[in-house]
Amino acid sequence: MALTAMERIRAAEEAVEQLRTELDRAGVVLPSLRIDPLTCGGHVLFPLVDLGRCNMDMALRLVAVLAGTYSGEGAPPVGDTPSSAPAERS
Repeated sequence: MALTAMERIRAAEEAVEQLRTELDRAGVVLPSLRIDPLTCGGHVLFPLVDLGRCNMDMALRLVAVLAGTYSGEGAPPVGDTPSSAPAERS
């Protein structure tokens, strides 16, 4: 049985809330996190989740969380992200 439009939206809302809860637990707040309204009425299986916009500090904090280097004291300073380390030369 296919999901109704309301069931798809409810499932997407639950996913957004779970994501918001886990991001908050990791110290990351994406203020624009929401369901993409343009995909709610479409024929996609599930609406898309719009991660939205955030400031640079929050983006770097998310990088640190994903890289496993977040300490809870904030993001690494600009230019000190895991991907900015100089590559080793052989």
